[in-house]
Amino acid sequence: MKYIKKPIVIEAMEFLNERSIKGILRFMGQKVELNCVRADEAFSDYCSNVVKEGIIIPTLEGNMRASLGDYIIKGINSEFYPCKPDIFEKTYESII
Repeated sequence: MKYIKKPIVIEAMEFLNERSIKGILRFMGQKVELNCVRADEAFSDYCSNVVKEGIIIPTLEGNMRASLGDYIIKGINSEFYPCKPDIFEKTYESII
């Protein structure tokens, strides 16, 4: 038998650079509040490390790493997972 994927609407964010990390964390439901200089400096150090090492995302299949350039997708059950850009572009197209 052959099957076709049902059309669904997903939300996704691209892991572009250090500045996109705060938005990705908020997209994934994390609180990001930086109310002092030390917190801002610590977050900046954290972001530099994340750009080098990637973002670890707990998925339904276990922890997966999103690297710079990958997309973070929110699935139909509100789960998150990374997707390589070439696969994302072959699978999804923008509706906005």
